[in-house]
Amino acid sequence: MSEKYAHLPHIKTLEELKLYELIPDVVWIFDIDKHGWWWGNQAALKFWGLESLEQLINKDLSGDTQGARDRTVQTFELANVQGLTIDPWTTYPNGKPKTLYMRHRACLVGPNKHRAIIAYINETVDLGESPENLLLVEATRYTKVLVTSFQFDGTVVTENPAATEAYPHELTASDKYNVFEKRFVDIQAGAECLQLAIEQNGGRWTHEMNTALGVRKHTLDIRKTRHPLTGDFLLLVAEYDVTDLHAAIDEADKAKAQLQKMAHYDALTQLPNLRLFEEKGAALLAQAKRNNSQLAIIFADLDGFKSINDNYGHAIGDKVLREVADRLSNELRESDLIARIGGDEFVILQANLHNQQEAENLASKIIAIVSRPYQLTESQAQLGVSLGIAFYPHHGDNLSTLLVQADQAMYRVKHQGKNNYVFVDG
Repeated sequence: MSEKYAHLPHIKTLEELKLYELIPDVVWIFDIDKHGWWWGNQAALKFWGLESLEQLINKDLSGDTQGARDRTVQTFELANVQGLTIDPWTTYPNGKPKTLYMRHRACLVGPNKHRAIIAYINETVDLGESPENLLLVEATRYTKVLVTSFQFDGTVVTENPAATEAYPHELTASDKYNVFEKRFVDIQAGAECLQLAIEQNGGRWTHEMNTALGVRKHTLDIRKTRHPLTGDFLLLVAEYDVTDLHAAIDEADKAKAQLQKMAHYDALTQLPNLRLFEEKGAALLAQAKRNNSQLAIIFADLDGFKSINDNYGHAIGDKVLREVADRLSNELRESDLIARIGGDEFVILQANLHNQQEAENLASKIIAIVSRPYQLTESQAQLGVSLGIAFYPHHGDNLSTLLVQADQAMYRVKHQGKNNYVFVDG
């Protein structure tokens, strides 16, 4: 027998229960491990319409559902921790449903120390003539939704089996935290949620909770209600596990972000593509117009890249392109913009300039860094770069015009010997 049951009273024989015969209320002991009655007093026999204890012990329960069997186990575990449970049960004496408020205590019975619950019928529940009320009680019992009622101090009044199963380690309060708070991953958030629920007469919140399955995200639907017997105000908490839903939403957001990136960034170099360059470039140009500042568009085409692809293959060529992209990016300011627009062509926007000399300085740096050797497999290679530069506002007042002008200037460099730069009107 597990150590966690060592504190429970052990009833070894039926002889020890003679005093229970003096109790006029219904009392029985249900053996969890064999799923059947172990004992019942005369009131219990009358309740079931039986004449002898042997009939009660041999009562056929083969028709019980697995849910009913699980319910008795969960009740035992709850009573083992809390000492005493009080909750509604629907029984079927003579085949007719009767819903009762029952007290349960956990114990061990017989020589083999079977797990058992001592049931005391507390009060018959008046559900009226409507069978829908019985269905509601049964639905709460067997639903997978976690349903717990709390006192305002965070003490559990009653909970359905789903809640018992979800929080087997959170059934008792500590000196510092109540049960309501201890269910939360963030205990402070639990305290705040409890206070808000009391102040606002309920509400709906989503939090990460410490469950038997690990950390799960639950939406808590909380309503203020009254205890059906005492009339005290309580909080009725229904919890829905939305972990998978939020995970699916997160995955969808990631996929959306990935698609967004694919639409705006070059897959090889991770630089912006022409589409994003045009969007951001238009915004930078509009800013330059407002601030009466200048900017440069530098169109770059690598010299000698085709021979690397032809001689070493596209994998080596791709590696060289990524290195070129890294070298160019490291030379730019945060306010500048670079994009790969296809093949071995790049375009750079240099913002917030005061004169053309600043563009020339960057062009000279680009030629120098691109010209440094590239380590291939077992050898090195060198590249050059031809640059065409268009300047706003001198060479156009819209991005499309500036891009065309810079592209044409770059081709002039190609025809004049390569690995150099030239302005549109230079």
